[in-house]
Formats: sequence, C-alpha cells, structure tokens
Amino acid sequence: MAGSDSTELGVKRSCPSCGPSEPGGEEKKGRGNPVSVQLFPPELVEHIISFLPVRDVVALGQTCHYFHQVCDAESVWRRVCHRLSPRLREQGSGVRPWKRAAILNYTKGLYFQAFGGRRRCLSKSVAPQLAHGYRRFLPTKDHVFILDYAGTLFFLKNALVSSTLGQIQWKRACRYVVLCRGAKDFASDPRCDTVYRKYLYVLATREQPGVVGTTSSRACDCVEVYLQSSGQRVFKMTFHHSMSFKQIVLVGQETQRALLLLTEEGKIYSLVVNETQLDQPRSYTVQLALRKVSRCLPHLRVACMASNQSSTLYITDQGGVYFEVHTPGVYRDLFGTLQAFDPLDQQMPLALSLPAKILFCALGYNHLGLVDEFGRIFMQGNNRYGQLGTGDKMDRGEPTQVHYLQRPIALWCGLNHSLVLSQGSDFSKELLGCGCGAGGRLPGWPKGSASFVKLHIKVPLCACSLCSTRECLYMLSSHDIEHHPAYRDLPASKAVGTPEPSLGAGAPQDPGGVAWACEEYLSQIHNCPTLQDRMEKMKEIVGWMPLMAAQKDFFWEALDMLQRAAGGAGQGPPPPES
Repeated sequence: MAGSDSTELGVKRSCPSCGPSEPGGEEKKGRGNPVSVQLFPPELVEHIISFLPVRDVVALGQTCHYFHQVCDAESVWRRVCHRLSPRLREQGSGVRPWKRAAILNYTKGLYFQAFGGRRRCLSKSVAPQLAHGYRRFLPTKDHVFILDYAGTLFFLKNALVSSTLGQIQWKRACRYVVLCRGAKDFASDPRCDTVYRKYLYVLATREQPGVVGTTSSRACDCVEVYLQSSGQRVFKMTFHHSMSFKQIVLVGQETQRALLLLTEEGKIYSLVVNETQLDQPRSYTVQLALRKVSRCLPHLRVACMASNQSSTLYITDQGGVYFEVHTPGVYRDLFGTLQAFDPLDQQMPLALSLPAKILFCALGYNHLGLVDEFGRIFMQGNNRYGQLGTGDKMDRGEPTQVHYLQRPIALWCGLNHSLVLSQGSDFSKELLGCGCGAGGRLPGWPKGSASFVKLHIKVPLCACSLCSTRECLYMLSSHDIEHHPAYRDLPASKAVGTPEPSLGAGAPQDPGGVAWACEEYLSQIHNCPTLQDRMEKMKEIVGWMPLMAAQKDFFWEALDMLQRAAGGAGQGPPPPES
C-alpha cells in the first residue's frame, strides 16, 4: 500500500492536471483530499475530451504522459470523428484509422481567390458534410469537382445567392451535389484554360451482373463521361473484370482524345474517343491497347502520370522519368532542338537524365517542374516569361535546378507561369510564383518575375495542393497523418549549387555557395540602369534568399519605404488582404 501511495503522489506531481497536493500538506476547508483525474472512469474522461475541438485535443495530449495516452486513444478519435461527420460509418484505412479520419475531416477545405474585381481576398467554398476529407479537386469551365477519400465525387456549383444585405450576387462553389460514388480518379481537358473543359471523365468501380441465370455480381472498372455544366452522364465504357486501373489522364485534341489508363501493375493502356460525338445517343466499341511505353519497356512499372494537350510524362516506381511529346513546337520548347523528334513515332518514350529519384512533377504547356527525393526542384522548357524561376529568361533544354527553393509541398505549372507551395521553418505556409503576372495571376507582382517571389495571398495552414485558372487561384486544404514527408537529407558528396573547383585546387571554401550567390546578386544589381530598377531587383533577390517569411516581409516593406522616399513611381505591390 505504501508503494502504491507513493506512486500515486508521484503521478500527481508530474501531472499538474491530475490535481497536485497543496503546499505543506494542508487541505483547504471543505475541499477534502485532492481528486486525481485518474480516479475517474476512462470512458468518462474520453467522453469529455471528445467534445473538445481537434486542435485542443492535440494540445491537451502534449501536456503530460497520462493525457497523451488518453488523447491518442482510438476511442476518443472515434467519438470526435462521429461528431465531425455523423454520417461516416467506416473509419477508413491506415494504422490509426479513426484519428486519420477525424483530422482529414477537420482540416478539409477548398479556398480560392479571384483575380478580378475590387475585393481580392481569400474565400472558402461550401464544405459537403458527406465528404470524407478532400483527396483532389479540379476546376472546370463553370464549376469545381472534389473527390474525397471514400471515393465520392462532389459537384460544387456556382450560383446566384442572396447576400446579408439582401443583394443578389454571383458566388463561386456555394452549392454542392453528389455526382457519383465509387470513383477512383477523374480528369478533364488538360489545357490550363478551363473554357475547354466541357466533359468530365470519371474512373470508377461498378458492380456488374454475373453469368446469366445466377445472382452473383462482380466489380468492374469503367469510365463514365459527364457534362460539366449539368452533371449529366452522357457516355460510359466498361472494362473486363480482370483489369484494374488507378489513374486516368487525357491528351490530344477533342476529335482524337486519348485516354491513358494506369493499371495497378504499372502498365499504361490507351483508347481514343471523339468528344464531339459523345452527346449523340449511340453505342459503339472502342479499342483498348497497350501504350508504347509499356510495350517497349515492359520492365518499367509506372507509378503516376501527368499530361497536357501535346505531351505526357511518366514517373516510374524507381523515380525515373519518361516523356512523350506529340508536336514539334512543344518538343523544341522543352528540349531546344528537333534532333531526336520523330513525327511518325510520337509515342516513343524519351528518358530524362536526372541525378536522383523523382517523387512528383508538374507539367505545363511547354515547361515542366520536377521534385526529387532530396526536395530539390528542377525546371525545364520554355522560359520566355521567366516561368522557370531561374532568374533569367533563357530557355532550358534539360532539367535545371532552382537552388534557392527546397522541399516544396506542391508544384504547379501553367501556360506561362509557375507556382510553388512551401513551408517555412516556423511551419507557416507561403505561396511563391514566377513568370507572367498579367491578369493578376501573381498577386502582388503585376509585372511578373523571372524568379520565384512570395505572392501576396494568405495560405491556409493545412494547404496541400493548388491550381490556377485564368480567373481564380485555388488551394486545397487537407492533412493526412499517414502521408509523411518523403524527403531525404542530401549527402554532402551530392551537394550542388556551387561552381566546380578547378583541378588542383583544394576543398571549396564556400561549400554552401552563399558567397558565390551574393556576388552574383550584386552583379545583377550593378547591371540595373536606374535606382528604381535596382530596388525592384533587390525585391526579387529577397524572394530568392532562404529567409523566414517574417524576414522577407520586413525587407520587402523596408524597400518599399526607401522606394517611396526616393520619389519613384513604382511603389511596389500592396500588402495582402486577409
């Protein structure tokens, strides 16, 4: 008993929330002995904690060992999940399914900022109560489509609504309906301009009746085509039950639209449809064929695909990258030459030479971005507007590293600009952009930038992906505890970004390349003809440097003050609206 009492007292001293004894052993009148929270039934404690907001549950679990165990219990997260999503019946997959489900539903959100209009602030779309987190989204000509982790595809509509002042206004993504269930992936016209996205192609699983005379059924994958304007299904093609797919992308013109389907085994199949005839009520057979990349390189196992109108990019499970380019103009922009282009064999895959394993990519019209396992960003292609972020406007015919950016959360390439979602050392998120700034597509930088600069936009704390259209910038918020950062630390022997030392020279005195970079920055400032040009160049250089968000804001504001004091016409971008 004595050992038990000393243990109980020890727990109270180590856990302030468990009711420590009064100093000197004196008890307040009328209170009796202090009561430890550990004396309550665990079910009661879990029930009380489940009513706290998710943020407070996580914070409470960091106070002491006892609350860490209680707040980390799956039973608590099951109650929290049922409170957040009452209609969720299954907890999903993963090591911690209920905790994962609760956090997915707590952090889900779709945010957007319109480029036009007087008020340029971040707004949030309607949140479907039936959605189990947000996995990916796609804006089309008139609406937005969101796929959740349960395979439900939601149709977020733009509509006329009444404001609080009684005025009728057009609001984006303010109403939703369920388009279909059992969806695996979906795609639309791969061009950046959403005006071309007339149809939505959905890869889904459907139960099909079995042999005639039996009541059995089996699941078959299919592609269903919907009108994006109304959500009406206009076409459906069903595949044999032995074929299972996990991703779909589109490539080519409307009359020769190629659907590329990635199987679970890493093989690529393709079929061709004529989009201009999809709305005609008729039935016909399409031929599903193995793509040349899987025929010529049968040992490759493709992990994911990306496409635009004239090219397709494949990333293998080993991190290799293969390219298909279907037009000579895009080939010249990407590689700087037509030497290896064969107009008679446009499906021949081309291997890109890269120093490390590639994790994910972004494919624009005539430029691309790659992120490797060490978090390095490589850009390639046309650089007429500075969309590669290299600090100049020279095209790159091979992957070129952007040295001042590392470990991005997401990367996006558009028609003539690029965006990077990054996270600072204080876990704050910021959005960087480069290239053409016309139409407000780079908020705060209307003249554009040849280097990645911080955009004047408030980024949600759990933002994980982004997309930009002609009218709007979208950011998806979702946090998956099972998805941990996959970046590795770069070995010292592979560090790049410094000039190669000459033969016979000793070890480099500047292994990080800091001094060399500063000399290059000073040279660029010196080449500017006027004081105002030097101020603008200095703002760009601040965006290049690996500084914290608060430090960059300080330098940008200070440069604006100096610029205004000097009487310059260009006073820099306005501060962001929250």
